[in-house]
Amino acid sequence: MDATLIDKYFPNLTDVQRQQFGKLGVLYQDWNQKINVVSRKDIDELYLRHVLHSLGIAKVMPFLPGAQILDVGTGGGFPGIPLAILFPETQFTLVDSIGKKIKVVEEVKEGLELTNVTVKNIRVESLQAQFDFIVSRAVAAMPTFVHWVRGKINKESVHSLKNGILYLKGGDLTEELKSYRNAQIFDLSEYFAEDFFDSKKVVYLPMKFRG
Repeated sequence: MDATLIDKYFPNLTDVQRQQFGKLGVLYQDWNQKINVVSRKDIDELYLRHVLHSLGIAKVMPFLPGAQILDVGTGGGFPGIPLAILFPETQFTLVDSIGKKIKVVEEVKEGLELTNVTVKNIRVESLQAQFDFIVSRAVAAMPTFVHWVRGKINKESVHSLKNGILYLKGGDLTEELKSYRNAQIFDLSEYFAEDFFDSKKVVYLPMKFRG
């Protein structure tokens, strides 16, 4: 596991960010032995399959200071934790309904001393708040996900893309997205050279879901 992969694509990191990304692998390796949140195979390629994959969202949408981002079904903290390291002045709320996963996220947050992360052990439907963007990694088919987060996107946009959903997905999305004519698909192979990203995408869905 090597954090230099992150430097390759994000060369302007501060010393603090480099230290945090470096520490990330150690923390997950340690916690994964106690509570399995990342598969055994994936833990050896954590920086490729989880950290850099999460940061694909940053290539599509660099978040502004003060923005509010919600990570739904964060699991072990992806994509929220890597994005929170990259955007220290952006506020991230990470939610998951599975308590043991949220415990790991809390411990990683504390270990990295991330002050811009709030962690909640709840179902997203019961969260009473609005956000500029909602991010996630393929926790459900898009229609289901859209239903879960309805009403949780702030109407006032300040980014280059209108507020909405940024969703990490893979494979053929034709059927799943046929109801969403205004969805945009960004191929991560455009940003990252590794074979892992050949079929990986970020789906952007602006707030008015059906265009």
